[in-house]
Amino acid sequence: MHKIFLLVIVSFLIVSCGSTEIAERSSWEIIQEEILEPNCVACHTAGTSFANQSNLVLTKDVAYGQLVDREPNNAAAKADGLELVGTKGLESLYNSFLWEKINYPDYEHYYADHAEYGELMPLGGPALTYGELEYIRTWILSGAPEDGVVAESNLLEDEDRFEIPTGDYQPLAPPASGMQLNLGPFDIAADFEREFWYYRPLENPEEIYVTRFESTMREGSHHLILYDYPQGDTPDPETFRDIRNENGFLVYSTAQSIANQRFVWGTQTRNTDYTFPDGVALKLPANHGLDINSHYVNYSPDMKQGEVSVNLHTVDPSEVQHIAKNIFLSNTTFSLPAGKVTTLERSWTFNETRNIFLLSSHAHQYNTEFRIYIVGGPRDGELVYFSKDWEHPPLLEYDPPIVLNAGEGLRAEATYNNTTDRALEFGLLSVNEMMIIFGAYW
Repeated sequence: MHKIFLLVIVSFLIVSCGSTEIAERSSWEIIQEEILEPNCVACHTAGTSFANQSNLVLTKDVAYGQLVDREPNNAAAKADGLELVGTKGLESLYNSFLWEKINYPDYEHYYADHAEYGELMPLGGPALTYGELEYIRTWILSGAPEDGVVAESNLLEDEDRFEIPTGDYQPLAPPASGMQLNLGPFDIAADFEREFWYYRPLENPEEIYVTRFESTMREGSHHLILYDYPQGDTPDPETFRDIRNENGFLVYSTAQSIANQRFVWGTQTRNTDYTFPDGVALKLPANHGLDINSHYVNYSPDMKQGEVSVNLHTVDPSEVQHIAKNIFLSNTTFSLPAGKVTTLERSWTFNETRNIFLLSSHAHQYNTEFRIYIVGGPRDGELVYFSKDWEHPPLLEYDPPIVLNAGEGLRAEATYNNTTDRALEFGLLSVNEMMIIFGAYW
């Protein structure tokens, strides 16, 4: 009897110890042990010069309290209203000083717009892996909890790292399957904005299915957008159609030529690589063409050059389950009073079910915040998109997609600080304003 009782006790202890050892770690514990300790703690330990300068200690005993719901020590970031890490999900991601500091792929925006924030981290590189970045991003989007599992550990299996490119502009290598569009170099006059359209026939005898857009541009680009003309009436091919002449006046023939365009794809980041969800592709008809819209800003006293390289990666039709469609929602009727902060709202509802997997925004230099909410249905009022950066708004991907049924839709809420002495209205140039939602769905 005693032996049986002893065996039961020993078995209980073995099971108890085993369950303790295999208990699932929280997402925060994984961040601490797998990301912060190997990459950050050596510098951010109490008493080190880096910890004293940043007022940030990341050792296990204090790291969570040092990061979450706390202001940065950097005066510029504090003045911009950032937190190290907030707990408001999507809004907190783009108000996070930690995210700004570690997001190496967005280095151009960081150094161009926030040089006063200091160096990217880890100091001197290498960057965190794509998997580590995605794990931290998912954790912040989930409210940055100290307990619980909010990110899949297999994200960390992606060990590739972003490397800041060196040297002059280089066009992309051609895609293994698909086609490449190269444009330029072309001139941008001193102290001038140049925006033009350039129609390129794709010379595709059969319809094609695009699953990935890859692009790179020379420095100074404001945006790159690809349009098509679903109703025909395409413009003259391979001709630069500037929106204004060298004296700054509108070219009416160009304005007329873009009246019936349809948005296909766009970016405001110099280097972009976007892949559609598995089984989703954008179908382009046979004998199609794309209108390349490039906008460069040159406020320097010297002439500069622009250049664009775009890859359209394609797949066999047998790999496609859903045809992607584009979202282009624009508010063109507004006036922003001089010298005032104004918030605009505009809602759109849909007459069909839409599975939205991508959203982005577009505005100009007076825009300070851009939010997108769901309208109607069980998720009415939910914030699904947030940007504080008009120059480099994020391309937010949704997996699973946002499912909106007929009668439901999206609401844009955009805030502008008109610091000029004139009212601002909708316009193509950056001295005007815009309020646009871009996206994709199936």
